[in-house]
Amino acid sequence: MTFDKSYIDQVLGVDAIPVALGIYLVFRDETQAQTFRASRFRSRATTPRVKASVKRFEQYKEMLAPLMAFFTDRGRLPLEEELQEFAALQSEFGTLRRAFQVVLQATEVQEWDAISEKRRQDLLVYLALSHFGDRPKLRHLAPIVQHDIKALFGNYQHACTAADLMLLSLGNLEVMAERCKSSAIGKKLSNSLWVHISALDALDPLLRLYEGCASRTIGRPEEATVVKFHTSKPKITYLFYPDFDREPHPCLRTSMQIDLQDMHVSYRDYDPEDNSPVLHQKELLVQPDYPLYEKSAKLSRQEADWGLLDDYDSDPTVFSTVIA
Repeated sequence: MTFDKSYIDQVLGVDAIPVALGIYLVFRDETQAQTFRASRFRSRATTPRVKASVKRFEQYKEMLAPLMAFFTDRGRLPLEEELQEFAALQSEFGTLRRAFQVVLQATEVQEWDAISEKRRQDLLVYLALSHFGDRPKLRHLAPIVQHDIKALFGNYQHACTAADLMLLSLGNLEVMAERCKSSAIGKKLSNSLWVHISALDALDPLLRLYEGCASRTIGRPEEATVVKFHTSKPKITYLFYPDFDREPHPCLRTSMQIDLQDMHVSYRDYDPEDNSPVLHQKELLVQPDYPLYEKSAKLSRQEADWGLLDDYDSDPTVFSTVIA
C-alpha cells in the first residue's frame, strides 16, 4: 500500500520529505529534517585555481587549504568552532580574514564572490520551498546553517523575504520562459528546455526552484533521467531513458508529467517494441564534464553535417525514427 504526502502529514503531524515517487522520509528531530532539506538544494562548487605565484601563499599553502575548502563549501569564512585549524591560522595570520587575503592574492576574487552568490541562491531555493509547509524557526536550523544565513543575508528575516519574492516570480510564465531560453545548460526547443538530471543543480536558481516545487510535493521519480521544463504552461515532465549512457540515441520508456497549478500527475509508458521516441544530441542535456560528452558531441556534429538533424528541432518525444 502506498500513501501520499498529505495523508502522512495528517496522520503523523509532520512535513514528510519526498525522496522518490511514493517514498518519504520523516525525522523525529526537526533540526535534522531541516539540515537534510537544505542539503538537497546545495549545488556543486569547485575551489578556485591558484593563478598567481605568491610567496606567502606558497609558504602556507597546506595550512590555508582547509580554509579554502570551507569557503567553497559554505560561501563564507568559518567561525572558531567550525574549523579545526582555526587556532593555527589565527596564530600565524592574526585573523582568518587576513589569512584569506593571502588566498585572494593567489586566486581570482570574482570566483570566490561567485561561490558566495551560489550559496546564497542555494539557501533561497531551500527557504522558498519551505514556504509550502511550516517554515522552520531559526532555532530549528543547524548552527552551521544559521551562521550561513547571518553571513550571507544579515538575518533570517531578510533571507525569508528574498526567498518569498523569488517564489512569487514563478507565477510569471514569461519570466520562466525567458530563463529557459537563456539557460546555458540544456537542450532548448520551441516550447521547452530539456536537462539531464545530473545538471539540475547547475541551472538558474529560479529553474531549480521550479523543479523543486514538483519534487518537493510529489517526489522526483528515482529512475528519472531527463527533466523537461515546459515554457508555455506551468508543467514539469520527468522522462526515463534507461539506456541514456549506453545508446547514442536512447529510447524513451516512461514519462511523468506534473501540472504545477493543481499538482495533477499523468503517466505514460512507451513500448520499446513499438518504435518508441528517441533522444538526439544528448550532449546538450549534460555538462561538459559528463562521461562520454565529447563522444556524443562528435556524433551530433557528424549528423548535423549530413543534414540528419534538420527536422529534429522540436519535441524529441514526437519523433520515433532512429537516426542511423
